[in-house]
Amino acid sequence: MKLKLLSKKDNGTVQLLVTETTPAMLNMYRRMILEEVPSMAIDTIDVSQNSSALYDEMLAHRMGLLVLKTDIEASFLKDNNKYKVNLTLEAEGPCIVTADMLKSKDPAVVPVHGKAPLTKLLEGQSIKLIATAATGSGKEHVKFSPGLMFYQKFPYIKDAKKAEKIMKSCPVDKEKKKVEIHNVCMACRDAFEESKATETKDTDYFLTLEPWGQYTASELFDALGRVANARFEEFSVALKKLK
Repeated sequence: MKLKLLSKKDNGTVQLLVTETTPAMLNMYRRMILEEVPSMAIDTIDVSQNSSALYDEMLAHRMGLLVLKTDIEASFLKDNNKYKVNLTLEAEGPCIVTADMLKSKDPAVVPVHGKAPLTKLLEGQSIKLIATAATGSGKEHVKFSPGLMFYQKFPYIKDAKKAEKIMKSCPVDKEKKKVEIHNVCMACRDAFEESKATETKDTDYFLTLEPWGQYTASELFDALGRVANARFEEFSVALKKLK
């Protein structure tokens, strides 16, 4: 398998050309990212005071879905131990309680979207709690999934005149002077396929990796490699036992 970086967006999403591979391999990695790569999320909260309009359970649900930056080394603790971090929250109204009001014991584990609103406090209302963030995987709960990966066959230009005509009719990319498959909109890609302006190979794929924020794209690839190597090693040991 060979990888070539095609583009990187401001939100961390990367697009790559992957060659010499199969859909089975790519789908395996896709499922590992969703279900097995560990990341951190708020797992429990201990509420000592909450006079806001939200019940404790509703507040816990909102906090559980906060995206937390994750230390990759802490996520891969040995002996199945979970890395845990306490985050405290104290607020008095009137105010909008946001994620960046959480004070973390580990400065590396903080909310990615600091302005995410949790609740609103009126005059005289207050909140005081301790939230515990822990590592987990997507197969336990979707809040631990660190990102999304998807792919499709990579289209190579077959008929440059047809491709150029399609590009000129596109209101999104009409200013482009050069046809670049990975930068055009999805409507153009569909039009390329329908007009047979492109051709594909069974071994080459256009891959998009969209991290949610727990990891950067490079960190997510690192974590994926660690998980994959561990699974391959387990599989090798199991095969040896069958001999």
